[in-house]
Amino acid sequence: MTRRYAFRTVDVFTDTRFGGNQLAVFTDAAGLSDGEMQALAAEMNLSETSFVLPPDDPANDARVRIFNRTAEMPFAGHPNVGTAYVLAQLRPGKDRFRFEELAGLVEVRLDAAGGAEIDAPQPLSLLGEVSPAAIARALSLDESDVLTSAHKPVRASVGVEFVLAEVSEDALAGAAPDLAGFRHGMAQVASDADRFSIFFYCRPAAGPLRARMFAPLSGTWEDPATGSANATLAALLLSLSGDRELSYEAIQGVEMGRPSRLRLKAWRDESDIRASVGGRCVPVLEGFATL
Repeated sequence: MTRRYAFRTVDVFTDTRFGGNQLAVFTDAAGLSDGEMQALAAEMNLSETSFVLPPDDPANDARVRIFNRTAEMPFAGHPNVGTAYVLAQLRPGKDRFRFEELAGLVEVRLDAAGGAEIDAPQPLSLLGEVSPAAIARALSLDESDVLTSAHKPVRASVGVEFVLAEVSEDALAGAAPDLAGFRHGMAQVASDADRFSIFFYCRPAAGPLRARMFAPLSGTWEDPATGSANATLAALLLSLSGDRELSYEAIQGVEMGRPSRLRLKAWRDESDIRASVGGRCVPVLEGFATL
């Protein structure tokens, strides 16, 4: 028997169509198997695809599963922002959503400007350092391009793990993924990690923070906007200061021709550090997948 599943695509963290990070949202995924969701995400060939299911707890709005090209993600930033934006079009009057995900409950707030803000489901956790030499090799840079005055390259998470590294401004533009270098880096942390995705950034003398993210071992050569990684960095930067909170904007995706703008916040909550990320969305396509 033929089954049809509706989907919509949106560009996330942008107010311009064909900018930001692309997302496909299957708005009613009930009946799809795990394998079918993974196959559809691979077929969409985007950094992530989200699937909306009925919540386990009726107090929440949906259970959301997120797949990249090769695996399911416990949490991700732009899929939550984009999924909430799409569901708001289908459920008029809603300005808040609560999504059940593998990493925990994700709260999303819609705004009148056509965007959303999400709170990461977990507090900042630091999982160990990675050598600057390994980062430089993976990014096709010189080791001197990897800056360590504020922090060494570090594995960190607010729901999904990234390696965070600061680089010089020239190095940000000149970096390129080296697959052998990524495999070498993965081997260094393979005992307790299932991914090796590098989010690297620079702080220009003027203007917003600039960032890029490479995850070729997960099927994403480069990501135009990585909300979860940006939120993790915001939490890390706050942890390095004595401040109670911070907020700033970040730019990503410029080198890909898909500029993205993200709003970041981090704050101290009792003994933890939490973070949020937000931005605007633009609708692009609607269609059906037939199985």
